[in-house]
Amino acid sequence: MNGQEQKTPADGISPDGYIVDQDCFSSVRYRTMRADWNGCGWIAAYNLRHYLGHEVGWDEVRAEMDAMHTLRVPGPTLMRVMRGYLSRYVPEYRETSGREEALTAAEESEAGIFRYREGDTPHFICYLRQDDGQFRFFNVDDNIDDGVMSMQKFGREHFLRGNVIALTIPREKEESP
Repeated sequence: MNGQEQKTPADGISPDGYIVDQDCFSSVRYRTMRADWNGCGWIAAYNLRHYLGHEVGWDEVRAEMDAMHTLRVPGPTLMRVMRGYLSRYVPEYRETSGREEALTAAEESEAGIFRYREGDTPHFICYLRQDDGQFRFFNVDDNIDDGVMSMQKFGREHFLRGNVIALTIPREKEESP
């Protein structure tokens, strides 16, 4: 390893329990491949469920989503599988397609998952609204494992080509005094 120790899954988890670095999951298999290559879908689903307070381990999410793919071939998480998984555990999610439409839906949401192209690669990431109106983004790319920025800035810098799908969790309505 050129004098470097191999990272483990524990190295890719933030102190508050989110998976922030997919590269640390090279020892884990998903769809017959190393998860550092194709694990973004189950990682995004795990992070969203972790945010929602579901008591579930990352390997449980990975295994269940892996088993939902009917063909045992290499590949990314299929949208059919992501929709089925979220319908089972996060039935309140809403899907919006289109760059501007997805960005607007996300900006108005509490949390969610984006499906978009990061460079040339189809990618899923999870985001969470912060108290100051900014958003926290996980596992975006090698430069942003765990970053905070406005939704508009994220869209300008990352929604550069192809369709964007937002799988959003609506914000809870604030009670009137």
